Amino acid sequence: MKTQLAGLVAFALTVAPAALAPAAMAQSADYQPPRAADGKPDLQGFWSNVSLTSLERPGQFKSLVIPPEDAARMEQARAAANVRAGEPTDPNSGAPKAGQDVGGYNNFYVDAGTHFGKINGEIRSSWIVDPPSGKIPYHAEGRKAFEEALYFVRNTFDGPETRPMAERCLVGFGSTGGPPMINVMYNNTYQFVQTQDHVVIMVEMNHDARIIPLGDANLELPQWLGRSKGRWEGDTLVVETTNFNPGESLRTFFQNSYMLSTDATVIERFSRVSDTEILYKFTVTDPKMFSAPWSAEMVFNRSPQPAYEYACHEGNHSMPGILAGARVNDSLGKVNYADEGE
Repeated sequence: MKTQLAGLVAFALTVAPAALAPAAMAQSADYQPPRAADGKPDLQGFWSNVSLTSLERPGQFKSLVIPPEDAARMEQARAAANVRAGEPTDPNSGAPKAGQDVGGYNNFYVDAGTHFGKINGEIRSSWIVDPPSGKIPYHAEGRKAFEEALYFVRNTFDGPETRPMAERCLVGFGSTGGPPMINVMYNNTYQFVQTQDHVVIMVEMNHDARIIPLGDANLELPQWLGRSKGRWEGDTLVVETTNFNPGESLRTFFQNSYMLSTDATVIERFSRVSDTEILYKFTVTDPKMFSAPWSAEMVFNRSPQPAYEYACHEGNHSMPGILAGARVNDSLGKVNYADEGE
């Protein structure tokens, strides 16, 4: 669980929903992006990939595109649920029952979007477009490795080194820093800075900074977010990333957790398609985990607000409590711990 600063709270409450709603604008064939000093498309500024669309396609959807009337109904239901979740706690409700999950914080701090993502006017049920099922194509060995790693994280509290990187405040949870860079329940803002030689993507979640050299680069030494190098193909920025740190192989975010091996290759493509949109596409190739490469796409929308400081100190201040709670469970003979989603 993470601590939110007052500035982030203000951001989540003051930004109009329409400002961060995934845009419906279709790409114009003759659109010309603004140019940087070197003539390349200018990607600089603050962008957000927040939406109700998840990486994998939930079982309730049978196709990639959601009919507008269905999307409107689900968005209205989500809005009503958000209102209920934001209501004050009843001071007379009493203490939670013994063993009950008391949670971390309420809906006041959550900024998971208000609309499903749209690409070229289509409302999307998943980021994944290939395979057509919208599901990550694990092979048997890959799924076994993923499920074992997930079980370990959710049930092992022997010491701080066994806890996931996000809980230790080393990287953002889920796959916010990526690559690939996926939306989560808050802190979905990114700042792009570019020069003739580099592109830097500052990720709001945990202040992960991706420094991407353009042209030849040494990719041999692993880093938390892999080693990236970029190139321009026409007006599209193409980024190739390899050599992921093994500690970041498992990306945990509730039901949208997934896993890459350290040998994975991620190819990302960034195309400025309007004044307010960057079309983000990526392909993951990882024979150790998947039966075939898989691809996804989503729009990054221009954010009217900057990224605020993400002050993650949970691993510093709460780790003793997390481990002490596990020791109490041990003394009671409990072996399966609650899934906290991270």
